[in-house]
Amino acid sequence: MQMIKRGQVTRYAFDRRDEVCLRVKQGEKFTVETDDALSGLIEDDSDHPKVHQFVGDEHVARLTRAWPPLYNPVVGPVYVEGCEPGDVLAVHIDHIDPWRYGFSGILPGIGPYGDSIKWGECAKPHVQVIEHLPGPSGHTRDGKGKYSDRLIWDLMPFLGTLATAPEREVFTSLLGQGPFGGNIDCREIRAGHTILLNSYNEGGLLYIGDAHGGQGDTEFTGIADETRATVQLSCAVVKKKRLPCVRVVKPDSIVAIGINLPMEHAVYDACANMLEWLREDYKIVPKDMYIRMSCDPAFRIRTYQMVRAVTLQHVVGAEYPKSRLTPAF
Repeated sequence: MQMIKRGQVTRYAFDRRDEVCLRVKQGEKFTVETDDALSGLIEDDSDHPKVHQFVGDEHVARLTRAWPPLYNPVVGPVYVEGCEPGDVLAVHIDHIDPWRYGFSGILPGIGPYGDSIKWGECAKPHVQVIEHLPGPSGHTRDGKGKYSDRLIWDLMPFLGTLATAPEREVFTSLLGQGPFGGNIDCREIRAGHTILLNSYNEGGLLYIGDAHGGQGDTEFTGIADETRATVQLSCAVVKKKRLPCVRVVKPDSIVAIGINLPMEHAVYDACANMLEWLREDYKIVPKDMYIRMSCDPAFRIRTYQMVRAVTLQHVVGAEYPKSRLTPAF
């Protein structure tokens, strides 16, 4: 199996001019080792690792001196044989194994309370180390997150950033978002799911990174459980198709993504994405689904990213179960 080792390829943008780092066939499984969002904030996975701090630390200062900051490194581009401009790249995630440690906390100036007086303690820089404990498989993919001695939860690892290179523009891996994917911190980009992205270039040119051990709705502080990870995935191609935005196929449901500001417009876009998807692939007329959105309890809106940081937009998903994907009229 082909593998890209951690540190072998590090990019901070989605750029069609980048040299291809891996070529794969459709259906071929391959493995990528990703770095954390701050390029090694936790240096090692020993019992007593060195942890860099958000303030007064040269490692973080070096990343911050660039603009936009050199946060959110990705691996890529991966060239998928048979993928052409005007196709859709279907990326299937087999598994994601987070590193032994992740981190969260409060990064100065990021998040809704970054300049708060009332919630002053929520504006002070803080690094919260989260230990990742192996699960029944012996891997962290089904393990636990140890937040403190008093609090442990189930991990739900996913990729915060998955993207294809745009046709002309160059987007940073920190701020780039759109129908090509990007830094959308969507919890649905995880094991067992297939993510549908537009292809704008020969080979699709896929970028992968920003693994999270878990994340709550909104990723309010702008920092989830950021971690390094080992990711196994494969790709397929849907010929001659164009999507309004990212879509996700789960085992029992489908999710149409919306990316916009303000939040309500992201919801409108996600719902329009869903209407178009059901009309084209499931022959459900828009009027039928439009009504169901208001009355069927199975229709849900998921909030993934609502971060107050630079130019990031809000990311939501409209989700509907596969068991309902038949015309009602």
